[in-house]
Amino acid sequence: MDQSQSTAQPSGTDSGSQPLLALKGFTKSFGPVAALTDVDFDVSRGEVVALVGDNGAGKSTLIKAVSGAQPPDSGDATWDGRPARLRTPHDATSLGIATVYQDLALAENLDVVANLFLGQEEIAGTIPGVTVLDETAMEKKAVELLSSLGVTTLRSVRTEVAMLSGGQRQAVAIARSLLGDPELVMLDEPTAALGIVQTAQILKLIKRLRDRGLGVIVISHNLANVFEVADRIVVLRLGRLAATFEAEDTSRERIVASITGADEQERATEDTQL
Repeated sequence: MDQSQSTAQPSGTDSGSQPLLALKGFTKSFGPVAALTDVDFDVSRGEVVALVGDNGAGKSTLIKAVSGAQPPDSGDATWDGRPARLRTPHDATSLGIATVYQDLALAENLDVVANLFLGQEEIAGTIPGVTVLDETAMEKKAVELLSSLGVTTLRSVRTEVAMLSGGQRQAVAIARSLLGDPELVMLDEPTAALGIVQTAQILKLIKRLRDRGLGVIVISHNLANVFEVADRIVVLRLGRLAATFEAEDTSRERIVASITGADEQERATEDTQL
């Protein structure tokens, strides 16, 4: 069997282990355009799965389908082996799925603490007509959370986000996604437009998420970064599942061939020569 088409178990997981999330036959169209066609996909706890492919391959559509932002037209999902509903963002977050989109959705005029707790602030009490926030408790939790993730470059959690570097902003967005104690975190191009040092910090952060036992899905165009953190690499091409690779058993060349379709052309040529 061609390894690119194999369904080998994820690295670091027991062959009988249950995937945290498993998708079967996910299909999504926008009018006449088929963005996803019959896609199967799974991720386990303590595993990083990289989702790669050319522009328009369906990567972001798949992430949005899982997050409930753009539910699939058809297909089934299971969570810990049980049927799961993914029709709204609330469905996803209720299961334990957190998503960090490429735009991060941070409020630049607010400090790190305010961004982390935006919409889920700690309340100290109320006085007539006024809700009093527990700033001390939120600041303490912010420091503890960022420290647990190895984020040590912030001078103060009271720094406005507008003053942070790209890597620091990404770290804050990832930290915010963890406040609800998710079991699966999805990251859309987390190292895009980052420098070498900042990229290394985010890759280390992704490894920390895996070490904490979370399932992680990463969309990335940077194959060097993919090989740095991924246990498995899933290739989408033109909205379809093209191949699944064990990262430690494959090469950049095979991934590129799968992304571009060169592997299919090569097999077709070999078939015609037989």
